[in-house]
Amino acid sequence: MRQSTLILVFNSQNQILLNMKKRGFWEWKYNGAWGKIEWWETILAGARRELEEETWVKVWEEKFENRWLFHYFFENRPDWDQDVTLFVVKDYSWEIFETEEMRPEWFKIDKIPYDKMWEDDSIWLPRILNCETVEYSFRFNEDGKILSYNAIK
Repeated sequence: MRQSTLILVFNSQNQILLNMKKRGFWEWKYNGAWGKIEWWETILAGARRELEEETWVKVWEEKFENRWLFHYFFENRPDWDQDVTLFVVKDYSWEIFETEEMRPEWFKIDKIPYDKMWEDDSIWLPRILNCETVEYSFRFNEDGKILSYNAIK
């Protein structure tokens, strides 16, 4: 199964950095920086690379916090299946930049646009915001609609 990462960045003003995907998989949905781990990378190195590629956010690996794991399965598309390690970066205070792939934007925690995100985000993100450790398994159809899910933690 493919190994991927998702990185959520928070600033000291109680805001979350979400990125509007401008092309490819998950186009026109908000999410954190997301990407596949290359065969030569550690998961943490891949997370740092993806964050930098998609948002130009550069932080030391020591700033990445990890307590979360997701297993995504897609009906009729096993090539899309992936294990996703979620990292959180707190107190980011530098600039963000739009890239060819992503348009980053800060949102207040109480104004997160769940209606413009993947369906599963509204299930697990509130638990992340409450500093809970989570692990979920989600099964989607090819259109990204949840068929079933299970909270493992």
